[in-house]
Amino acid sequence: MDELIRELDTAMWRKSTRSGPDGGNCVEVAELSGGRRGVRDSKNPTGPALIFTSSEWDAFIDGAKNGEFD
Repeated sequence: MDELIRELDTAMWRKSTRSGPDGGNCVEVAELSGGRRGVRDSKNPTGPALIFTSSEWDAFIDGAKNGEFD
């Protein structure tokens, strides 16, 4: 668990292109080891992060592209 915390602290986080320009509801995503992805609230960078396996991330992206979350 300590390794994951260190990895999250040093990860290169990028803001979602779907986030608004006014700093409202924004999320950030980081590529992690083993093909995992981290997702966090950009307004609370020291708060909790969701961790997705590569297959979970792929399923999420496919669902978003197919309008499953609209």
